Amino acid sequence: MKIVRFKAAGKTCYGALEGRQVVEYVGTPFGAFKRGRRKFSLKQVVLLAPVVPSKIVAIGLNYRDHAEEVGMAIPDEPYIFFKPSSAIIGPEDPIVLPEMSERVDYEGELAVVIKKACRRVPAARARDYVLGYTCLNDVTARDIQRRDGGPCRAKAFDTFAPLGPCIATDVEPNAVDVETYLNGERRQASNTKMLIFPVEDLITRLSQVMTLLPGDVITTGTPAGIGSMHAGDRVEVRIEGIGALKNSVVKIP
Repeated sequence: MKIVRFKAAGKTCYGALEGRQVVEYVGTPFGAFKRGRRKFSLKQVVLLAPVVPSKIVAIGLNYRDHAEEVGMAIPDEPYIFFKPSSAIIGPEDPIVLPEMSERVDYEGELAVVIKKACRRVPAARARDYVLGYTCLNDVTARDIQRRDGGPCRAKAFDTFAPLGPCIATDVEPNAVDVETYLNGERRQASNTKMLIFPVEDLITRLSQVMTLLPGDVITTGTPAGIGSMHAGDRVEVRIEGIGALKNSVVKIP
C-alpha cells in the first residue's frame, strides 16, 4: 500500500495511491483507517508531505562511503541529530535557499515512519512499530555546518526537509536502491544494504533514548555523492518501491 496525504476540493485527508488515482480513506493510518468511496486523478489533487511528525530523528554517517567522502571515522554507534517539523515540505514544494548560506547541499535518504508509540523495543520486534517508508531530502547548509561544528542550525531551516511522495508499507528497508538526481543527472546511487546500522538497529537504539510517537520520522543517512544546489535547480530523490520526491530550488526574493 502507498499511503498519501493530499488536498482536494478544499479538504486535507489521507488516501492510497493506486496507479494514477488517489483513493480517499476515512481516518488516519495511525488508528482506524478505512477505504472510502471517493477517487481522484492525480491531476485533481495536491500531494502533501505524507505525515507531520512530532520530531524527525536524523542519523548521520550511516553509509561507509559517505563517512569516507567527508573524511570522518566510521562511527561505533549512530550519530543522532534532529530536524524540526517546521522544516517539512511536500512533493513539488520549493526548497528555499537562505540568505545567510553560500552552500546548500542535497542528501537523499530513506526515511522510516513510526506507526505506534515505541519505547525500549528489541530489534526482533522493531518492524512491528513501523508504518512504512518514504523519501526524505536532508537539505543542509554545509558552510554553516562547518562554521558551527555541528548540524543543528544547518539542517533546521524552513523547507529543509522535503518528504514524500507516499508512505510505502510493502518495502524491504534494508535492500532498496537510493538515488538522487540533480537536473536529471544522477549524483547519488547506493543501496540500503550498505547501511552501517540497519533499520531495526536504529529503532532499537533510538527507543532506548526517547519514546518514538506515531508519525515520527527516522532518517537513515545519506550515501556518498552529496553536492550543492542553486536557484533554478531541480532535485529528485528516488527510492525503489516508493517513488520519486521532486522539488525545485529557489532563492528568497
